Amino acid sequence: MTARPADDGAQGILGPAHLRLSVGIVSAVVFVAFESMAIATAMPKAVPELDGMALYAFAFSAFFTTSLFAMVVSGELCDRKGPRLPLILGTGAFTVGLLLAGSAQSMWPFLAGRAIQGLGGGLVIVALYVVVGRAYPERLRPKIFAAMAAAWVLPSIIGPLVAGILTDQFSWRWVFLGIAPLVLIPIFLALPQAKAVDGPPPGGAPPRRTGRKRFAAAAALGVGLLQYAGSRADLLGLGVAVVALALMVPTVPKLLPPGTIVLRRGLPTVVALRGIYAGAFFGTETFLPLLLVSERGLSSTLAGLSLTGGALGWATGSWYQGRTRTVAPRYLLVRAGGVFVAIAICLVALTLVPAVPAVVVMLSWVIGAFGMGIATASMSVLLFQLSPVEEHGANSAALQVSDALFTATFVGLAGTIFGTGHADDLAEAAVEHWVYLVIIGVMAALALFGAWAAGRVRTPSTTEAPSTEGHAA
Repeated sequence: MTARPADDGAQGILGPAHLRLSVGIVSAVVFVAFESMAIATAMPKAVPELDGMALYAFAFSAFFTTSLFAMVVSGELCDRKGPRLPLILGTGAFTVGLLLAGSAQSMWPFLAGRAIQGLGGGLVIVALYVVVGRAYPERLRPKIFAAMAAAWVLPSIIGPLVAGILTDQFSWRWVFLGIAPLVLIPIFLALPQAKAVDGPPPGGAPPRRTGRKRFAAAAALGVGLLQYAGSRADLLGLGVAVVALALMVPTVPKLLPPGTIVLRRGLPTVVALRGIYAGAFFGTETFLPLLLVSERGLSSTLAGLSLTGGALGWATGSWYQGRTRTVAPRYLLVRAGGVFVAIAICLVALTLVPAVPAVVVMLSWVIGAFGMGIATASMSVLLFQLSPVEEHGANSAALQVSDALFTATFVGLAGTIFGTGHADDLAEAAVEHWVYLVIIGVMAALALFGAWAAGRVRTPSTTEAPSTEGHAA
């Protein structure tokens, strides 16, 4: 592996040493984000046409389940061989999955395409993190993570619109087929510099951890079953949930750094908090548009603006933590982010108060997303501060696994709570207010717990403020 000169950091992420790689990484995130936003818009047309409404939820969980498994595989590949191979394999799988889903004539090939997409997405996201850890000096990592967050803004704004036009005027298939050739562009840009940091780390590959792929497969299956169980409020759903937990409880801790479950100080708490914050935020965001539509009578388009505002807030928070003038220690940034998320979640309850304008609630979600931007990017920076280079792959995978596991668990929990108070023969507006309040209360408590636990991120190597020696990108 060829190391970067130490003074490359002075050139910024758009300097000659990093320009092509930075553009490639940000472009990859743009296309993944656009795919996420666009496909969610096209799915209601695609699934009925394929006569697969009974399998609608699996169109999403198939992607999620396989990506969780691929994250662990990618981490091992990165630590033993370098990030270039998983980048190539992941991009190829993602492209094949798009082509298969877009050309499917029935539901099962469509689900297979979504599953292959998930494999590609899981391989790529971990490999990109490892490239950041190896190719960028420490002072530039906050900036590249901020740029990766900002890459979600434009797709959040235009993704649903473009997908809606393609679906309504042409065919939902073009949402998949049109993206397929584009995802090759960013990897073509990034691969030359990814090759420069490829291979085992300078200290040699870490000892092989036996059984991780098996544990990852069991955990992924458990998460998929848990998502399905969350969509049912009956005995079958309860039975499936029990099976899911039986798979997850013994395997999930083996995919995370030792001590993550008990919030051991340092890296284990960083990994745990990534999931805790994601679970609280997305567990609430899932029901925010529904609240605005059913309780305030907003159109779906206007309610969706709250999510667009969230993307802007997230990008702004990521930018703030990456400024050279931001001098707060990282663990305080993580704590502040949790407090912002908890406050925003509590303010969502104002949707149930008719005297409070709906725009107040929508703006409050920008505050929560700002907190997520500060905290999430800071945790990514801390991951590399606290990880030896030979474990960048495994720990990057653990961070993504934690994010995915907590999100699935708490979104599923929110769905279960919602299902207990929603009668099938009643309109959505008839949902009892206590159901929303319980969801909000659980998620706010989770965010506040995370803010409290942020103090355990603090170690002798993380008490200093972010460097003020960096240069603007």
